[in-house]
Amino acid sequence: MRILLVEDDPRVASFIRRGLREEHYAVDVASDGEQALFTAQTGEYDLIILDLLLPKKSGLEVLRTLRAEKVPIPVLILTAKDKPEDKVTGLDAGADDYLTKPFGFEELLARIRALLRRRGDMTPTILRLADLELDTLRHRATRKGKEIPLTNREYALLEFFLRHSNQVVTRSMLAEHVWEHDFDTFSNVIDVHIARLRRKIDDGFSPKLLQTLRGSGYKLALPEK
Repeated sequence: MRILLVEDDPRVASFIRRGLREEHYAVDVASDGEQALFTAQTGEYDLIILDLLLPKKSGLEVLRTLRAEKVPIPVLILTAKDKPEDKVTGLDAGADDYLTKPFGFEELLARIRALLRRRGDMTPTILRLADLELDTLRHRATRKGKEIPLTNREYALLEFFLRHSNQVVTRSMLAEHVWEHDFDTFSNVIDVHIARLRRKIDDGFSPKLLQTLRGSGYKLALPEK
């Protein structure tokens, strides 16, 4: 899952980005309204966390422009503006949720999960393919009941593959949703991480689930008979 964090305070942005990365989200940061609007219009995001008090262009301007352009990405406003009329204005402008600062990080995570579930029509928190299972609430992967230790990046890869099981997943899709926007798509980093993930979820197990499709990408699926 890839999140755009729009926050002009470097300390707050660093704190939130670090915490979200520990929860296996890929996070891009925009520090002003103009950058936020351009990034949201040109990138592929599952969620936007949007401050309202921004330089160059306010968060409300960004939000109203995105909604006028029919951009459907869920938006969670995260701001110090805590008056009831501010909340009403933000929600009426097209925000999906509104959280005020200071905030508890666990509450932020819960609201993010709720918005992502809503966007995915109640996407299950337990993802399965054959005997491979990922519990997205406990951040626990198992195969045949045996726990599989994963790095943050491996976890993010596996979650994306499971949410797109039986589908061809291209390198560009992985770069868009699992890595940040400054990722070099011409490097071999994706191949290295997929090779490590394959060893963990397939070595010692049958059937092999993570397939490489030459010239197309990858697929997490049961082998065709």
